[in-house]
Amino acid sequence: MTQPVTPTVTLTLDQVSARAEAILSEVERAVVGKRRSLEIVLAGVLAGGHVLMEDFPGLGKTLAARSFAQSLGLDFARAQFTPDLLPSDLTGSFLYDQRTHEFAFRKGPLFTGLLLADEINRTPPKTQSALLEAMQEGQVTVEGETFALPRPFHVLATANPVEYEGTYPLPEAQLDRFLLRVSFGYPTAAEEWDVLQRRMARRQEAQEVTRVTDAAGLLQMQAAVETVAVDEGVGQYCVRLAAATRTHQNLLMGASPRGSLALLLTSRAYAVLRGRDYVTPEDVKAVAHACLDHRVTVRPELWMNDVSAASVVEAVLSSVPTPSATVAGSARTGFERP
Repeated sequence: MTQPVTPTVTLTLDQVSARAEAILSEVERAVVGKRRSLEIVLAGVLAGGHVLMEDFPGLGKTLAARSFAQSLGLDFARAQFTPDLLPSDLTGSFLYDQRTHEFAFRKGPLFTGLLLADEINRTPPKTQSALLEAMQEGQVTVEGETFALPRPFHVLATANPVEYEGTYPLPEAQLDRFLLRVSFGYPTAAEEWDVLQRRMARRQEAQEVTRVTDAAGLLQMQAAVETVAVDEGVGQYCVRLAAATRTHQNLLMGASPRGSLALLLTSRAYAVLRGRDYVTPEDVKAVAHACLDHRVTVRPELWMNDVSAASVVEAVLSSVPTPSATVAGSARTGFERP
């Protein structure tokens, strides 16, 4: 079994922030006008997690995933999830080699740096569950033999939230494995015209994105994010937000401790994107919907009353008292951005 790779070079948080800004700038060359959503996706990757991008077709989800892979310098694989996709189509399988008269393992698309699980809700639960071990443990088991996945390993999955014919909604257990769920939304008229102008200017369909770092560099960035300071008051704020969803009258199921952990991990990465070496309550609020919306379940009888997971999380953010933003003993680095 492959041993985990430990970064040998350390980066300062200002170096990580500058590199993250360069990554976002490159991705924005391909995905126009979605800075906020792209920041959340990158924060999820820097936090070491997986991201579900759920939105209408044609809004740049696949393009964003490919662009992040190019700018991060990661090996990229795309798995188109269809009703006939088998677990072995993802993990790989043992094939008989007539030359050696032995069975050899042929790796599937999971053995990559960044996997685009396209239209993940179009494949049966048995195949969806093949991702669980890979996403949580960083390994796959085939016929009793375990194979470690390369590091870093991230899944960016896409799903269509409105078309339900021939789809298999993700069970709560698998949704919980995604650190974040992000939506891109429709562009404004000006942003859509910018997309058209850029397409005419480059005279080809493909949009090339320059590599900013590589797999080893991403591991260094993730290691640096682990050093971001979190005041106890801010950490307790994450706990209170998750706990408030468990007692909310409009929810059948609230966020598990994975929800509060997601708030903590993602807000640290988001703080670095904002140019800080410590987390503020505003960082937690900025990532709260991406961390919690997919981890709560609205009571079925309220579906016709315009009650949604997002509205409940927004109510929780309004009702839970916000702690002081001061972190004792944490000096500003001087590269904070608005």
